[in-house]
Amino acid sequence: MQRPYFVPLTELRKELVVLNSRFITTIAPAFGIDEARAFMARIRREFPDASHHVPVYVIGGGNTVTEYFSDDGEPAGTSGRPALAVLRGSGLGDVVLVITRYFGGTLLGTGGLVKAYTEAAQLAVNQVARGKRMEVYIAMVAFPYNMLERLRLVAARRQGSVLGEDFGADITMTVRFPVDSFDAFQNDLRELSAGKIQAEVIEVKEMVVAV
Repeated sequence: MQRPYFVPLTELRKELVVLNSRFITTIAPAFGIDEARAFMARIRREFPDASHHVPVYVIGGGNTVTEYFSDDGEPAGTSGRPALAVLRGSGLGDVVLVITRYFGGTLLGTGGLVKAYTEAAQLAVNQVARGKRMEVYIAMVAFPYNMLERLRLVAARRQGSVLGEDFGADITMTVRFPVDSFDAFQNDLRELSAGKIQAEVIEVKEMVVAV
């Protein structure tokens, strides 16, 4: 698993008007090329009478990414490339963005188009809610009843999320941790229990965690 990276949590739409041209930017998470392409096709169907639909995506994150852009009929280098530059600088991965333009009757020129498409992309990128895609451990730990509150506090301090608590002869807690935090939690357990209690990892998965 590569290092954690940020992804959009939800779909977001913002609009920018420049000299009567409308630039409608829609941004969303996309966890594969097929998902990104399906999103791009949906936006085209939603705005069938628009002048242009400029699509950009970055699939993956960190140093392992697949990128795509198109100018969709705008002058070369004036729309897709500047929008991709915004995504590259945003720190986001697994992201797709489409800027839909309705021509307003006034030519913007190449410089004006670059500025407009850059601002339209920034408007959405800067306001979309973000999560972090990371590898997590799902673990279980059994302990006596008198340790419940201390275990809850220790888990929270190590960025753990309690997923469930089963009250039997002992309490069995199911908890989720970022991989980087798990060893510290294990050390805390050993200190609390004089080495008698240890968590067991039952699943390893990738997920997006809100930040």
